Amino acid sequence: MKDEIIKRFTSFVKVDTQSNEESETCPSTPGQWTLLHMLVEELIEIGMEEVTIDENGYVMATLPSNTEKEVPTIGFLAHVDTATDFTGKNVKPQLVENYDGQDIVLNDSLHIVLSPSNFPNLANYKGHTLITTDGTTLLGADNKAGVAEIMTAMAYLIQHPEIKHGKVRVAFTPDEEIGRGPHKFDVPAFNASYAYTVDGGPLGELEYESFNAAGAKVTINGNNIHPGSAKDKMVNSLKIAMELQNMLPQEEAPEHTEGYDGFYHLLSMTGDVELTKMSYIIRDHNKEKFVAKKANLERIVNDLKAKYGEKNITLEMNDQYYNMKDKIEPVKHIVDIAYDAMKRLDIEPIVSPIRGGTDGSQLSYMGLPTPNIFTGGENFHGKFEYISVDNMIKATKVIVEITKMFEEKA
Repeated sequence: MKDEIIKRFTSFVKVDTQSNEESETCPSTPGQWTLLHMLVEELIEIGMEEVTIDENGYVMATLPSNTEKEVPTIGFLAHVDTATDFTGKNVKPQLVENYDGQDIVLNDSLHIVLSPSNFPNLANYKGHTLITTDGTTLLGADNKAGVAEIMTAMAYLIQHPEIKHGKVRVAFTPDEEIGRGPHKFDVPAFNASYAYTVDGGPLGELEYESFNAAGAKVTINGNNIHPGSAKDKMVNSLKIAMELQNMLPQEEAPEHTEGYDGFYHLLSMTGDVELTKMSYIIRDHNKEKFVAKKANLERIVNDLKAKYGEKNITLEMNDQYYNMKDKIEPVKHIVDIAYDAMKRLDIEPIVSPIRGGTDGSQLSYMGLPTPNIFTGGENFHGKFEYISVDNMIKATKVIVEITKMFEEKA
């Protein structure tokens, strides 16, 4: 299984599938189409049935039931796009066999080093086989590791028909990193009772709580006058933007929060005296606190409108997804099965809230309860991203074990 999963994963990450929020197409980038069509071919090759790809790039396939029991149909999903935070072009994965616990030189010429002194979690991987970047790109383990693990698990189940299981559906989806992953996902066509995204991080992660999430865009119009004659005439949009940011509670920012804490996060600010645009995300696990955060931003903008003019500032704010806990708790046995599957494999489950979102956040509200399980990756979205092949194999075995357990409990 080791060589198989390395081969799959390293071939997937070499395809540039970075999504693009500015694009109006689905998928948002052509590279995603390339990988999605590769996956269609591989699904057929390993023996999956009912392999389809629709006009929006959603790939689905079936592993038929091989038991006489009435077993709920379950699904496993992963997204093919990579994050917009750092380049995913020309990824050159590097294999580190039997990691010795010391610094890993990612790129000698650029002096880029993955060091346990900066990333203490590396100490957990001594003796593992790791896959890293070459220091110039992200790796793409988020979420091509999940893709490789699902594919490898399905191939294993096909090769081992003695393992009894119900019907299993798999799906590979576009544009999760820009929040659109499930927007055009056909839940009735997928036709599963429950599903799991394989989109988590380190070994043992099991998540069924996510943020409530909104995005906000603020546009500030100023008035640029020659500074020599600007008195009582100039309106500096950059300064208004700074004033807005400083009116938000400074302790409620990502760098000061953890666990169930929510935050306001200024993603970007671009502009000049005449025009400034700000982009925020707003997050909280608690629905009431989430609503209050949105109301607070709206109040701040209204106060600034009163000060600088109604037409000079606009706020566009939209909800993105909600806490999937509300939809998963009524069927929490699906979380318990994943928990027990890990315990069977001597993996200690780490049940914690997602400080982010997965496709499962939206899918759970679309009628498909979907918790999230680990992939084995660390440091997602940047040049220091890496993954343990040993833990990828364990994630693959968890998928197989979950499938077995649904049949056993039927």
